[in-house]
Amino acid sequence: MTTLETLQHFRARESAIVDAIFEIINIESPSNDVGQSTAVVDQVVKYAAECGIESIVERIPADGVGEHLMIRVWPGDAKQILLLGHTDTVHPIGSNKKNPTRIEDDKLYGCGIFDMKANIILMIEAISYLSQLGVRPPCPVTILLSCDEETGSHTGRELVEREAANAEICLVFEPSAEGRVKTGRKGTGQYTLTSHGSPAHAGLEPEKGVNAVSEIARQVEQIHSIARPELGTTVNVCTISGGTTSNVIPEYAECEIDVRFTTMSEAVRVDDSLRSLKPFDERVRLDLQGGINRPPLERTPQVAALFEKARSIGATYGYAIDEVQVGGASDGNFVAALGVPVIDGLGLAGAGAHMLTEHILIGDIAYRATLLTHLIATAAR
Repeated sequence: MTTLETLQHFRARESAIVDAIFEIINIESPSNDVGQSTAVVDQVVKYAAECGIESIVERIPADGVGEHLMIRVWPGDAKQILLLGHTDTVHPIGSNKKNPTRIEDDKLYGCGIFDMKANIILMIEAISYLSQLGVRPPCPVTILLSCDEETGSHTGRELVEREAANAEICLVFEPSAEGRVKTGRKGTGQYTLTSHGSPAHAGLEPEKGVNAVSEIARQVEQIHSIARPELGTTVNVCTISGGTTSNVIPEYAECEIDVRFTTMSEAVRVDDSLRSLKPFDERVRLDLQGGINRPPLERTPQVAALFEKARSIGATYGYAIDEVQVGGASDGNFVAALGVPVIDGLGLAGAGAHMLTEHILIGDIAYRATLLTHLIATAAR
């Protein structure tokens, strides 16, 4: 099996792959829609069977969320190659009327196509081709598709970490950044800071009130000062709300804080700083909720070696692979925190994640599928 032979195979399969992508994209599956989550899992399982993949299928219900899906191929006692993705999207039902699934020139449009449902088809196609040839990777392979990645993986995280604990490597099929794979991702934290004051009539006796909105406003500059952009650490107040009506001193206000960091030492520093915030007005009570959601995916020597393997595979058939470190997080961050080598962003080239211009490039399908097939076949060697 050479990369050029594999490329020729996927070029011949391009039309069938596009048809399969159409089918999965037209099943809208926003986060927390149990019925639609189940429907898209049905389609993935059906397509894997149609592609002749012999596997052990596990469907794991997540109460009020949907279904997580695991497809185990070539099972054995050795540590596994974990292929990671998700079936949920950010787009509410009906969004496909605004961004219908369609082809315009080399672009295939659709809601959730880039992030990341088209890449589910690539996973299956790669494993199907290896199965047809009788090529067995050096490790068992597990596809894990969570159903709540876009909302923080609150039910999926435990499953991801459980499977990662038995993984030799992890390949994450999130969308690529202009075709580049991701060898580093920032970790994330989400917090809500609430201030509690006392109401009073704003016209008659405002001095008897304690203004919770004023307190939050003064806290914003203090919160922003925690950032260390030279270290890759950002701390941003992204929403503010408070008050009850226009003529009452507000007794309540809150702000939401987004935190990004490249190392866990920075995560700890920021967390400690936020938890140490004191009110400017001592009559106000502050309450901080939230915490670190995802640890960082750091570019370790093992991650660098895995990237070099991907780049060398691409070079054999003229497919240039570059790398990038990004601010957004994925389930791959959970895997990396356990010391498992991860490369992310292995999905198809395209653009418009979370937008109504979301699309992939059809011309990238055969090239990306070839890379993924040979990476799965050799990555743990």
